[in-house]
Amino acid sequence: MQTSLNTAIRPRLIVTADDFGLHEAVNEAVERGYRDGVLRAASLMVAAPAAADAVVRAKENPGLAVGLHLVLADGRAMLPPSRIPDLVDAQGMFNSDMVRNGFRFFFLPHVRRQLADEIRAQFEAFAATGLPLDHVNAHKHFHLHPTILTMMLTIGREHGLRAIRLPSEPGMGPWLRPWLALMRWRMDKAGMTYNDHVYGLRHSGGMDEAVMLDILRELPDGLSEVYLHPASHGHLTESMVDYRHTDELAALLSVRVRDVIAERYQLCNGFSDPAAA
Repeated sequence: MQTSLNTAIRPRLIVTADDFGLHEAVNEAVERGYRDGVLRAASLMVAAPAAADAVVRAKENPGLAVGLHLVLADGRAMLPPSRIPDLVDAQGMFNSDMVRNGFRFFFLPHVRRQLADEIRAQFEAFAATGLPLDHVNAHKHFHLHPTILTMMLTIGREHGLRAIRLPSEPGMGPWLRPWLALMRWRMDKAGMTYNDHVYGLRHSGGMDEAVMLDILRELPDGLSEVYLHPASHGHLTESMVDYRHTDELAALLSVRVRDVIAERYQLCNGFSDPAAA
């Protein structure tokens, strides 16, 4: 007997754009991806140059689920350098040396205090936008670091945090498994919603239509999140000089991608969608 593929048995899917607020080209792509494509969520960089524009667009598209993209590496801080001198340079920018900084976060109490202040400032800045908090993830998935995850859970709980991205992509190296298992255990204990699988790590900056269709051929059971970095034009920052932002936007707008999702998966409106929980 043939079984109908109804929404009750379909794998669930969230499609997210990261770096919302980084540049107006990103914001334009997020708005277009939501209105005309399969994008349903975005992660906001609250201290980024185009954050105010992103908030305006989000409020004009209230169905878009918006979360906090916590920036603690390779980006701009919320607090002035005088408040967090051990975290940023004179221009208020975090560097990209995540290994060195990870040791400093773990072993140096004065650095941890500054880190907590900055994380709190970013949560407070998001709250000040008036947008409902759908989820939190960290830029470059720095929340794999146990100190950052602790602060994210503790401070986030004060701001209504209920969902966090688990950066677990099928086929990842075995060295990450203990860290991911610890994250799962801690998020379960905190009552957080999180995805079972994520896609976007291996092909970061190259999530074009072909890659999206390959990922969508057979998503595993449970809740998967696919995240992209779309923009209306390329070369936004030096750290993303090789990213094919316009190809990622085209993937979000692809009729073939839309049709595969409609046929096989339950597309969720962010982590706050009851189906995601």
